[in-house]
Amino acid sequence: MTPIPSSELLINPDGSIFHLHLLPEDLADDIILVGDPGRVETIASHFDQIELKKNNREFYTITGNYKGHRFSVISTGIGPDNIDIVINELDALAHIDLKTQQIKPAGRTLNIIRIGTSGAVQADIPVNSFVISEKSIGCDGVLRFYADNESVCDSSFEEAFIRHCHWTPLAARPYVVTATPELVSRLHDNKHTIKGVTLTAVGFYGPQGRVLRIPLAMPGINDRITGFRFNEYKVTNYEMESAAITGLCNLLGHHTATICLIIANRITGTGTTDYHSYMNKLILYTLDRLTQ
Repeated sequence: MTPIPSSELLINPDGSIFHLHLLPEDLADDIILVGDPGRVETIASHFDQIELKKNNREFYTITGNYKGHRFSVISTGIGPDNIDIVINELDALAHIDLKTQQIKPAGRTLNIIRIGTSGAVQADIPVNSFVISEKSIGCDGVLRFYADNESVCDSSFEEAFIRHCHWTPLAARPYVVTATPELVSRLHDNKHTIKGVTLTAVGFYGPQGRVLRIPLAMPGINDRITGFRFNEYKVTNYEMESAAITGLCNLLGHHTATICLIIANRITGTGTTDYHSYMNKLILYTLDRLTQ
């Protein structure tokens, strides 16, 4: 087997993967991704034991144990461009021999769960609620750079969304991907969570329909997103990572789900006044569901 060229798979002098600075043995099979490096410490504060801490740039990893279960918590920074780095490097740690730079005959299947924050786009989704992304709509374009991306996408859902929203062909074509059903089931219960469809935007302002000084290329887009329906589905919330994680994990054969705290409702104009308390509740809820 031909090794992957060093220009394509960069390895640090200590043998770790380039951006994450991790060795394969540093990585648990169960991984929690967060955007904020500070949230890594918050999650790890609940661990019974800390095994290692490593950081480089916005990528901070703590591996440890919670109730006898090994987790790696990793910060990705904001946005789908960073997700492209993180998911590919996690997969390399699981499937590529970093010494020979050859793909292993048999690799590891990872469980990758994102804990994040999000804004609701339906009036009936309360601030401080927990939304699980059963499906994600990617408006970021990342997945479209990879071969066979159509094999993990719901083309009928995509076409309906594009038509309804009058999506401009000058923007990246939206793609629709589905989270791992088993992980969604593990995280969901009717009392504590809402299953929904998450729209992953490529930015915070214009790409999420916000106007400061530059008008939108698609005026009224948020109204059309809120009004969109496809079979039993409606778009529930905005964020910036879920679709890229889900699409890449599906292509690479890893399991994934996203669960977010709703910190604002774009329809009612309300926002959380107790972010840290509810985020801590979401963290403990997720850890406990994953260790049951």
